[in-house]
Amino acid sequence: MCKRPFEDLCSMDKTIISRHNELVGPDDTVIHGGDIAYKNKLSVQNYINQLNGNHIFLKGSHDKWNKNGSYIWEGMIEKQYIVVCHYPMIKWPRSKYGSWQLFGHSHGNLKDYNKEKQYDIGVDNNDFYPVSFEKLKGILK
Repeated sequence: MCKRPFEDLCSMDKTIISRHNELVGPDDTVIHGGDIAYKNKLSVQNYINQLNGNHIFLKGSHDKWNKNGSYIWEGMIEKQYIVVCHYPMIKWPRSKYGSWQLFGHSHGNLKDYNKEKQYDIGVDNNDFYPVSFEKLKGILK
């Protein structure tokens, strides 16, 4: 769907899983901004079982397997208020007070958004790696 640079689905999954585990340790918490997998629930669980970390899965537009998931997560990380939503927002909770809004959905194709307070955390926008909080601190001011 996104013209990803892989010869097949298996090599894409292997790369994404490998890059995820390269950065994420077993005790790290990962917030996924949706569209984790375009697969059925059984194959998604097999995929998830290969990923390091403790996971919060937000529901994306392709996540038919995630029946009870939420589209949004809000919370504090190191005194920074963060809103993660599958979709980019024009306004979000505490946006006037320096909060960050992290999103997926656009697969790296959205060019017009508030780059001081928002970031596309999808793998298509990040060389198929997850985005660490440390990296976000360098991107968002």
